[in-house]
Amino acid sequence: MKNLAVIYHSAHGNTERIAQFIVEGAAGVSGVRTELLQAEDLIASPERLLGFDGFIFGSPTYLGGVSGQFKSFMDATGRLWKTHALKGKLASGFTVSALPSGDKQSTLLSMFVFAMQHGMFWVGNAILPEQHSGAPYDEAANRLGSWSGLMAQAGHSAAGNSFVPGDIKTARMFGKNVAKALACMTCTDQPEVMR
Repeated sequence: MKNLAVIYHSAHGNTERIAQFIVEGAAGVSGVRTELLQAEDLIASPERLLGFDGFIFGSPTYLGGVSGQFKSFMDATGRLWKTHALKGKLASGFTVSALPSGDKQSTLLSMFVFAMQHGMFWVGNAILPEQHSGAPYDEAANRLGSWSGLMAQAGHSAAGNSFVPGDIKTARMFGKNVAKALACMTCTDQPEVMR
């Protein structure tokens, strides 16, 4: 059994809601157990990450990057970096903003660089945009066209309930795809660190 953690920060409930949809998608993959964790709860004890085989990181996009709380979580893993304790684990990421772009790509890139510095394997978003095959835009999977990770757009209605059907569908598909990638990882022997 592989253990997957969806680690997120959510100020208004939107990123948390997408994280829940991702967990729903991952739940259908046999051999993978998924847990939802708040990033701020891991700051004092980042060694809890050692109990997981893979991670899906999630943050709202604030001013072109991750939230301060999510960055604090990232910074707290510094002592794990010193020993490369997370090397060889799987990683992916998602972000939410109120605008279609909102510079979400730079948020995903910061998560990618964080994962690379820890020696993790990154899984992108391998979902083709469905609007090209005739699906209505708001119902299309990967309607925002992101391949480096999942992007979702929060509307302006009540927090957590402001997503179009396509973004909800994409989150579930994304969770399933990452969980499948984790289930397929069979290597238990870590490569030697070059000195």
